[in-house]
Amino acid sequence: MSAVGRPGLVTKEDIKAGAVVIDVGNTVVEGKLQGDVAYDEVKEVAGAITPVPGGVGPMTITMVLNNTLIAAQRSVEKK
Repeated sequence: MSAVGRPGLVTKEDIKAGAVVIDVGNTVVEGKLQGDVAYDEVKEVAGAITPVPGGVGPMTITMVLNNTLIAAQRSVEKK
């Protein structure tokens, strides 16, 4: 998994064949959203890879909302 914020940081040389690559990085370069993984070259080696944009976004939003709910519940329980 990568969430560094440096487009193209992870290349095909950085992963093993068949690896699952989860790109959470999001940096805007020349008006386009890019991840940390050099997607076009890594997809040839990876067993599965998340695209940017369109990869983990919905799951990230879901988990942030879930964690917010848990924090609110814990806050109420302390009172």
